[in-house]
Amino acid sequence: MKLKSLLSGAKSKALPVLVAFGLVPTIGWAQASMTRDKAYLIPAFPLKVSANHRYLVDQNGIPFLMAGDSPQDLMSQLTEPDADIYFADRQAHGFNTMGWIDVTCAGKDSPDNNDSRTVDGILPFTAHLAGGNDYEHYDLSKPNEAYFTRLDHIVMLAGKHGILVFLNPMETNGWLPTLRNNGLSAANAFGQYLGKRYKRFPNVAWIFGNDFMTWKDFKDDALEQAIAKGIRSVAPEQLQTVELNYETSSSFDDPSWVPLLDLNGTYTYSPTYIQNLHSYNQKPAPVYLLEAHYDQENVGHPPDYGTPSTLRREEYWAMLTGASGQFYGNFYTWSFAAGWKYYIDTRGVEELTIWKNFFTSLPWYDLVPDQNQSVVTSGMGTFGDLKVRVSNSDFCTAAKTEDGSFVVAYMPTVRTVTVNMASLKGPAKATWFDPTNGTYTSIAGAPLANSGTHEFTPPGKNHEGDGDWVLVLDASGAAL
Repeated sequence: MKLKSLLSGAKSKALPVLVAFGLVPTIGWAQASMTRDKAYLIPAFPLKVSANHRYLVDQNGIPFLMAGDSPQDLMSQLTEPDADIYFADRQAHGFNTMGWIDVTCAGKDSPDNNDSRTVDGILPFTAHLAGGNDYEHYDLSKPNEAYFTRLDHIVMLAGKHGILVFLNPMETNGWLPTLRNNGLSAANAFGQYLGKRYKRFPNVAWIFGNDFMTWKDFKDDALEQAIAKGIRSVAPEQLQTVELNYETSSSFDDPSWVPLLDLNGTYTYSPTYIQNLHSYNQKPAPVYLLEAHYDQENVGHPPDYGTPSTLRREEYWAMLTGASGQFYGNFYTWSFAAGWKYYIDTRGVEELTIWKNFFTSLPWYDLVPDQNQSVVTSGMGTFGDLKVRVSNSDFCTAAKTEDGSFVVAYMPTVRTVTVNMASLKGPAKATWFDPTNGTYTSIAGAPLANSGTHEFTPPGKNHEGDGDWVLVLDASGAAL
């Protein structure tokens, strides 16, 4: 992440503790929350891994499509009332996950916050180790009750809005010096403290790392894992994942983390299908797009700006190469830079809502990537490599349900593709889906026979004047 100038805010007013939420750890939220013109069912937390290890389900067995924002600096930048406003906004756009909130905010990603204080001045720890009075010398055995009560409230506010929260106990882009100064035993004890405190919250999961460039150093890796092991020892049912190094990695690339993890996150600034297929093929586990290009940021080598078109490519490619959701990112919602309230509801957010509505209308959890191109047999474009800009890639990703009920293909540019119709279980309805406005265009000739091949060409530019479309072939016999 780029360094930034952070927003300073007014003093917060403590919100009442949501007693029912805090004291009923396995509460199952079932009420519906109307968000614009779409009703989203609040999941029955806590979540768990599905029987086939490919996605998450709630306590009622309902598949959970992760639609996450990444408010990393929320604890240091927002008052509780502002956090409530932010969560309400994200719920209204269909977000159901925060991936992630840093428990403590200082270091490279928070250069203007030298001691990880909240916006109203609460520090996370009450003492320092010998050798310094900075955040790198905080004594992890001396957590500040007032600070963690604030974090309790943040978690409960997210729960009120039906949001799963991934907490990052000590992100490695800034806090490795603190872990080194404290040592393994203290790191493990801090993990146990967090596990004991947050195991009662059904909407909490854990993410470790963050631009973890030194994970191949055994000592650094062991320090971060000590926290994860501490949490796991007292909160074994809570989900865990890790972010390793940029500019491309998967959580399972570090074999020593795999026994600790439930989810395999893809981190890449390259075309997401490349690394996401790598993640999908490593080991059966819920794969998700952990981090890619963020809205309103220019990153990567070669660099690419987070335009709506770039974000759409990342999102649809990921879902059609085995993902069970994604963490969207936005400069103004990871950093909460000055003016964040005016810059968080972008075109990219509107199109992410469209993305979520589209996939929840399908059995997305049954889609299997078409890795050998036996479904879409020509017109795929160029697969490329990790040096290709997202905005320049034209590769078509496709997936089908194992029973042949659906085929879904995403085409970044207008071209003709050939589909093996025998991959469908029966005659199919065919439609083009416009990912920029959520509309469908029927393809003439339906139902199309499930034999031989068929060529499909999009109807031209989409609503935003771009060339990307989604082809949907429905042989389920039900209305789309």
